[in-house]
Amino acid sequence: MTGTGVDAVLGALADPTRRALLDVLAARGTASATALAAELPVSRQAVVKHLAVLEQAGLVSSTRAGREVRYTPRARALTATARWMADLAAEWDRRLATIKRLAETDD
Repeated sequence: MTGTGVDAVLGALADPTRRALLDVLAARGTASATALAAELPVSRQAVVKHLAVLEQAGLVSSTRAGREVRYTPRARALTATARWMADLAAEWDRRLATIKRLAETDD
């Protein structure tokens, strides 16, 4: 996962309210915007806007049940981003090990 997928996920996770929404959804499994707004110090309208960003990033999905929209966390985008970050960290570890080895070599 590179480019816009990672950008969207990291952009969505940059906001503390969106992270809080994901925490609540992770604990509940699924919830409506109204239920989520009741657990956070923001309006329902703000929650809906934050959920749209999370959905666009692939971090939540929505399903309509009558007049209610229910949101469910999705791990795929987060897992792919975590994998990308782990690969990046491994590359930097490799580079730093090379620099250390070169610095310790007596030439």
